[in-house]
Amino acid sequence: MTVLQSYYEKQADTIIKALKKRGMDGHYCPDSKSAAELILSMIPEGSTITWGGSESIKESGLLDALKQAPVELWDRSAVKPEDMKAFYRKAFCADYFLMSSNAITLDGQLVNIDGTGNRVAALSYGPDHVILLVGMNKVATDLESAIKRAHNVAAPPNTMRLGLETPCAKDGVCHNCLSPSKICNILHVTHFNRFPGRIQVVLVGESLGY
Repeated sequence: MTVLQSYYEKQADTIIKALKKRGMDGHYCPDSKSAAELILSMIPEGSTITWGGSESIKESGLLDALKQAPVELWDRSAVKPEDMKAFYRKAFCADYFLMSSNAITLDGQLVNIDGTGNRVAALSYGPDHVILLVGMNKVATDLESAIKRAHNVAAPPNTMRLGLETPCAKDGVCHNCLSPSKICNILHVTHFNRFPGRIQVVLVGESLGY
């Protein structure tokens, strides 16, 4: 085990203990392969599954694995723009909602920013189970640092990925803009989960997503 791997493992242990105090379950996997296997083991055969926009889920290989699993996938990439509003509402009825987090603090708080609000809405309420796959690159020391990370590290590359015309897409710096294409419209902080077993956070000892 390398020093970095050992560091991730110890840091993850700290976060997992903090998540438990906040009503969430935490897990640590050293790599994407084992993380995908763990998540698949959490999902019963025949479950309905959908997900929010997440590069972490794609990069980890989890989506490819799910396509081979005995489950029903609700894939928003196959939905026409005019049907997207109805799809977002349907997602609240899924058995499992998958996503990542823009940041996670050492004391177990989840920080996310959203453009439309569908992703953070599903995290808050709706699907019976929410599983977050979070690379250790998303760890922040405290809430203030996590919010800064969401705006300055996560948002700019995501606007570039989506081909949006925002100031941060042009220079890589958050301007706290009011652009029509702004994606950090809603700031969401999960302090505590009152539904035991609903939120599972799988930390991965790799850099995943933005």
